Amino acid sequence: MRIASLAAPVLAALGLAVALAPAAPRAEPIAEIAAIVGVPLSLDAHKIKLGGALRAPEAWSAYKKRFIAEQGRVIDTANDQVSHSEGQGYAMLLAVAANDRATFDRLWGWTRANLMVRNDELVAWRFDPQRRPAVGDMNNASDGDLLIAWALAEAAEYWDDLPFRMASRRIAVELSRKVVLFKTKMGALLLPAVAGFNASDRSDGPVVNLSYYVFPALARLDSVAPEVDWAGLTQTGLDLLEASRPTPQTLPADWIALEGWRARPAEGFAPEFAYNAVRIPLYLAWAGVGERAHYAPFLAWAQRAKAAPPIVDVASGKEVGQFGGSGIASIAALVACVVDGAKLPADFAAPKADEDYYPATLHLLALLAAQMRYSSCLAN
Repeated sequence: MRIASLAAPVLAALGLAVALAPAAPRAEPIAEIAAIVGVPLSLDAHKIKLGGALRAPEAWSAYKKRFIAEQGRVIDTANDQVSHSEGQGYAMLLAVAANDRATFDRLWGWTRANLMVRNDELVAWRFDPQRRPAVGDMNNASDGDLLIAWALAEAAEYWDDLPFRMASRRIAVELSRKVVLFKTKMGALLLPAVAGFNASDRSDGPVVNLSYYVFPALARLDSVAPEVDWAGLTQTGLDLLEASRPTPQTLPADWIALEGWRARPAEGFAPEFAYNAVRIPLYLAWAGVGERAHYAPFLAWAQRAKAAPPIVDVASGKEVGQFGGSGIASIAALVACVVDGAKLPADFAAPKADEDYYPATLHLLALLAAQMRYSSCLAN
């Protein structure tokens, strides 16, 4: 896999790269380059197996009790008790990491019975128990598909289960056929869904969501679908992260339009670094990819996040709100660990009481990423 060289961030800082958004003028570019590039990060992108990697039984037990129904449905407690393919995928990954085969089987069984209702191998994105039919929108969400396929691939390897491997492959191959645009001017683009985001669907399209580039999943799915260019998708994700920021300090927006191959916040979405894009640094760190220039805006955000991480307007750089739940601060702590070697809080592995599904999930994922790759940052 080609990881972006130091030359790209340097040129980007100078405004000389082939940028898809105009760069703002800078008074002292050389000093700025030194601050951005600094010492290369000690990242290790080697592939790590997920099975059994989560060493936090109390946190996993609390998570199951609060968010996973007996039949295997993951409940979004802050969103009218609905369920998503994303949530099923996250919980399936955590179940493999916790070596909890019984819970994994319930999660996969419910997902297969209730969300795999399309006429292909992809997963319907939303289930609302208050409506009939509960799946009112047959569109998929590519991050949910990636997470589920990855979880199945890890389960297949860890528990030596061929049906899991076959199911993972079917989803992964279908995803590559229906939501990846290969050989564009930006490389291999991962669309957020089959419908609604291509140039034929939107005047500012194609539209992408960089938090749907689940980098640790892309690194592992070659075990079930080696013919797909997962490494190319990873590189495009890194390239898009740089191209979507007018300055090296700018945070990426949740939704990015690429009409005319110029990156800018997508029409109809708030131009904010918010609940989607906050997952980008988590996925970078979890996969062990990227360079200091990729992490720079997230480190600046982390340094001002503390217990109340801000939602940021990407155009002005101003805080326009705050994330609910301290679990999102776990991502800020992980970024500080990756970039500066900062120790994670002593209670990092403790369950977060009274948090809703999304921040609680991100906390547990950040803990898993730390246990897999950054044990030096964990408190002794």
